[in-house]
Amino acid sequence: MSADQNAARLYETLRKIQEPKGYFFNKDKEMVLELMASLLTNKDRHGYMVCPCRLASGDRNQDKDIICPCVYREPDVKEYGSCYCGLYVSREWNEDLIPHEYVPERRSPA
Repeated sequence: MSADQNAARLYETLRKIQEPKGYFFNKDKEMVLELMASLLTNKDRHGYMVCPCRLASGDRNQDKDIICPCVYREPDVKEYGSCYCGLYVSREWNEDLIPHEYVPERRSPA
């Protein structure tokens, strides 16, 4: 299976799990598939799907807050309609019913 096919497969798997929880993928599917591919790269590199928008330490325990979906997703989507990466969004965000604001980093620097 090619990298693109793996990314598409991950997209469908996660979509089915996350949408019933109220988390939707960004409507920019090209960007989402690039993030899916990056998650799979990180899984190969670190052994877990750490956030592709943050720098991982390679220590699962230190990175546990940024394993996708990260612990910051819920407050980010609740407050801004989007997570830090823009991967997960609310339905309202995808339908342009709320502004698309910059999402600040909630993770404190090490």
